[in-house]
Amino acid sequence: MLARCSSAALRGLEAREVTVEVDIGPGLPALQMVGLADAAVQESRERVRSALRHSGFRVPLSRVVVNLAPADLRKEGPGLDLPIALGLLLASGQLAPSALEGAWSAGELGLDGRLRPIRGLLCIAMEARRRGARALLVPAANAGEAALVSGLRVWGATDLRSAVAQLQGAEPPLTPPARQPARPPRLSSTDLADVQGQPHGRRALEIAAAGEHHLLLVGPPGSGKTMLARRLAGLLPPLMPHQALELTRVHSVAGLLGEGEGLLQERPFRSPHHSCSGAALIGGGAIPRPGELALAHHGVLFLDELAEFRREVLDLLRQPLEQGEIWIHRARQRTRFPAAICLVAATNPCSCGWFGDPDRECSCGEAARRRYWNRLSGPLLDRIDLQVVMRRPEASTLSAGYRGIPTRQPETTAIVAERVRQAHRRMIRRNPAGLSNGQLPARELQRVLQLEAAAVDLWEGALRQRQLTARGGERLLRVAQTICDLEARDRIAPADVAEALTYRSFDRLEDGPAAQGTGAAQRAER
Repeated sequence: MLARCSSAALRGLEAREVTVEVDIGPGLPALQMVGLADAAVQESRERVRSALRHSGFRVPLSRVVVNLAPADLRKEGPGLDLPIALGLLLASGQLAPSALEGAWSAGELGLDGRLRPIRGLLCIAMEARRRGARALLVPAANAGEAALVSGLRVWGATDLRSAVAQLQGAEPPLTPPARQPARPPRLSSTDLADVQGQPHGRRALEIAAAGEHHLLLVGPPGSGKTMLARRLAGLLPPLMPHQALELTRVHSVAGLLGEGEGLLQERPFRSPHHSCSGAALIGGGAIPRPGELALAHHGVLFLDELAEFRREVLDLLRQPLEQGEIWIHRARQRTRFPAAICLVAATNPCSCGWFGDPDRECSCGEAARRRYWNRLSGPLLDRIDLQVVMRRPEASTLSAGYRGIPTRQPETTAIVAERVRQAHRRMIRRNPAGLSNGQLPARELQRVLQLEAAAVDLWEGALRQRQLTARGGERLLRVAQTICDLEARDRIAPADVAEALTYRSFDRLEDGPAAQGTGAAQRAER
């Protein structure tokens, strides 16, 4: 007897429909799997047999062929266990054909018949709705995730016996709420008020959050680079509903959603170690999975000790930083992952970390300093909008609080975040598709920017004097527009362009970080 049931296989962030065909015919007892299945799918033969037996169902003692169509689509993972088991029950007459009519299923089976959660179920649910499925049967632990897709009936089951009973109508379907209630954002223990001094760095952080610009912090150990970077996510505006759904899809495919977790409401903050590989950073594998870049989508990717990353790994960031997405090509497929991130990088100016520090002497030679700094390619630095050199705060600044000396309290994250939200609303109203200044396509930039004549003259002079590339000049205008939005003005003034120029510290790479940036940081603090 031939039976069919529907499921799906993941391909990047998309799910493709898979029809599970089960044929029981004469021959020696065996179960053969065809249809370009990987090792995990092939092993489902043993899981399904054991699950059927422990759940009280009859295991067919005949020759069984399971075909996963389309045959040219690679299938991976244990998510097809449940549809294969249901197909076997249907083909052997233990389940009525009408029970599976229009119903999709996905889930991993344990040897005792329990249903275990799988990754990427949100994408499978979206494909099931698009294909007009009557219902989707999933493990109970995944039911809340699948229920994020409106317009689709979701049934959750704890084991195979319960799943069959629900399909036969012997048990009421276990249906989760249509939408999981959004959890309030967790109170962060990192507040911008904890950062002592560093007005230039704090201002750069505010601009980066408002326009979603990329930021590079260069300074000696203890200057507060990491402390600043870890406070950026708290300044970003709240996620919009479509952004939250897209971010949840990425984490679902990566298998990072917790059991029963609903829509992600918080901006991600990812901080990979400098020893990570290119595949770990941008994604990869025989069947590509998202890397740190995609997992930081709509959030912050923090690369600490930037110069310690391998140069070939860092150069993989060039295209994603500009386009907001990453394409991974394989012989059989081409996969897209979103990567609209706010990059924050921190590094020392040299190997010992003290080049340019007024109190400590650098132990590196000139050649060693150049080798260290040349690990960062010019094209990569050209894509970073804000380049800031930081100095260690003065001892008197740090000790004032312990001595009881009244000082001006730094602004908190809540105060700065409100200014950022106001500036972001101005961008949303002005820019096409509601994009921030840092994400605005180059072809739209000239159309939306409005500059005073003196600001154009200053920008043109900076292009000639600093020999900026076309991309560098464009990014200078993006930062100036964000400064203008923070000041609630409609036209970019010369002061906006002048301030934006203070964040272009490394346009001439050969001069080294300290030579270019220390003076700018000192002028900003004064």
